Amino acid sequence: MFSKILIANRGEIALRVIDTCKKMGISTVAVYSLPDANALHVQKADEAVNIGGATPRESYLVIEKIINAALQTGAQAIHPGYGFLSENAQFAQAVLDAGLVFIGPSPKAIHALGDKTEARALAISANVPISPGSDGAISDPKEIARIAEKIGYPVLLKAAAGGGGKGMRLIDDASGLLEGLKAAQGEALASFGDDRVFIEKFIVSPRHIEIQILADQFGTILYFPERECSIQRRHQKVVEESPSTAVTPAIRTAMGEAAARLVAKSEYTNAGTLEFLLDASGNFYFMEVNTRLQVEHPVTEMVTGIDLVEQQILIAHGERLQIKQQDLTPKGHAIECRICAEDVYNEFLPETGIAHYIGLPEGDGIRNDTALFAGFEVSVNYDSMIAKLICHGKDRNEAIEKTLHSLRSYHIAGLRTTIPFCQFTLDSEPFRSGDYSTAFVATYWKGEIPEELHSFLLASGVFAMHHEQGRRKPIY
Repeated sequence: MFSKILIANRGEIALRVIDTCKKMGISTVAVYSLPDANALHVQKADEAVNIGGATPRESYLVIEKIINAALQTGAQAIHPGYGFLSENAQFAQAVLDAGLVFIGPSPKAIHALGDKTEARALAISANVPISPGSDGAISDPKEIARIAEKIGYPVLLKAAAGGGGKGMRLIDDASGLLEGLKAAQGEALASFGDDRVFIEKFIVSPRHIEIQILADQFGTILYFPERECSIQRRHQKVVEESPSTAVTPAIRTAMGEAAARLVAKSEYTNAGTLEFLLDASGNFYFMEVNTRLQVEHPVTEMVTGIDLVEQQILIAHGERLQIKQQDLTPKGHAIECRICAEDVYNEFLPETGIAHYIGLPEGDGIRNDTALFAGFEVSVNYDSMIAKLICHGKDRNEAIEKTLHSLRSYHIAGLRTTIPFCQFTLDSEPFRSGDYSTAFVATYWKGEIPEELHSFLLASGVFAMHHEQGRRKPIY
């Protein structure tokens, strides 16, 4: 087994990997930028290397700095976490070229599946259902208009590279096509250095369902109980759960087997996630593959009892999977809420500032994945997600009540967060009934400050500041 692993990431995912490494008796190396000098992942790792810079482009995205840190500390393998370089085939290849092990899929698989147009082509060859659209990336507005008319509006323009909802535009009719194309290409270029886009039919009010897979180097492929990720804003997830209320055992098997076929076709190994759209008739359509660990992986761990990071490390070391497919049935129910530094009453605009006080919920079946501490500063340099709350119950109702109770016990002073939105979502009739879709935010969330909070802000004298200057921030 590896004796030392470098974690090419920061924040809660770096801490998550450190925890599993400690459990496995593996030493860890953290890397950090200048703003992260006092971060928890730096304190918790056995060693830490300053890679300089204030922004990701100066630090966590610089391949040479990461490789050099691994070599100078004697690390044998690199875990990329998620985001940053985790889906960068060039980085994976650089790790291998340096004589190190990349804890993830091969560069070839990352390239093939990380590019959405290539992934669609592979899906077709593996007999995996896809939504109608272009065969590959296109840039000619006339060709895009022709395809849009053929498959019918609404359509989605999506970046061929990357993910996370960036470089994606929903086009309702022909009048918005040219402007949407320019916006999608511009955001794709800024986010991924690649302005290629493709077009596909937009499935109205679908469920966003994903399948976690593990694949070893001996041909064993496992698919896990699905995760429901339909509660989103700006095409980015906020609340996830497992299993989904919309997925029957038959759909679960069909979707899992489709995922396994695509994984086999691409000769993929390690952990990955295949994302699908599920319509009201039970038909599902392949969207993309995330060639890394997902942010929402804890809900899968909670309903299966399997440490996915541990499995990633074992597979990367060349071990055979010891888990059997028949053992992967959901046990109970799990819900994850992403705690993001955002003002949910002002169109989810990102927040910056210092968390002056933090109080986290505790108890059986409650998990906090976070790098927060009193004095933690949220800057513009990194993603707005600062924590994840994951709760497990014997059934869905218990999981909902436990999560709501935990959200009421979750206190962060100094930053506005998505906690009020998560509370609204879980206590809403559509969510409680399990009858909701990716249109949840647009349909039900009005962004209005509730009366009780309105009264609190008035009484504490911060209501005007909240909207005019945003300088004084209540505990959410």
